[in-house]
Amino acid sequence: MGGLRDETETNPDKRFDIVAKRGPKTTPTRKKKLLGNPGKRKMPENEVEPTLPPGVPPAPKDLTGYAKKEWERLAPELYAVGLLTNVDMTAFLAYCVCFGQWIDALAGIKEFGTTEITKSGWKQQSVYYTIANKSMQEMRKWLIEFGMTPSSRAGLVADKPKPKSKADKFRARKKKNG
Repeated sequence: MGGLRDETETNPDKRFDIVAKRGPKTTPTRKKKLLGNPGKRKMPENEVEPTLPPGVPPAPKDLTGYAKKEWERLAPELYAVGLLTNVDMTAFLAYCVCFGQWIDALAGIKEFGTTEITKSGWKQQSVYYTIANKSMQEMRKWLIEFGMTPSSRAGLVADKPKPKSKADKFRARKKKNG
């Protein structure tokens, strides 16, 4: 009885593999609204959307160096367009950590170069070069998720959120007046 055999017959662990969802990723409703609902499909009415924090969230205490500077640079922008909700903090933190690693790796490349000589005398790619490349790949994924690349934000239309408290109104006025 020849032919193809089901892999689950020979490997029982394969029965529990999870198959990824096919097709493009679902675009969050908030992002669809920012894009102006390009597909003109009916938007979900009762979709549970994560809440915005009461103000721009401060950088986590453990975040340091360039990663912290990146948080402080981008968090207000993402908050202003409603893309930095309570559930987005971990994803944004991951982006900032990748950014910090990338900058640190670039410093290592500047100091030691893109290649190194092994003990046996062979030339190989520098560890810093590898870290920089991997961090850049990860950063790009996070940038796309948050609409921070030209193509991922093409067509975004954002309404500025209204200040939620008197303190937010004061900060907005102070920032506007310099």
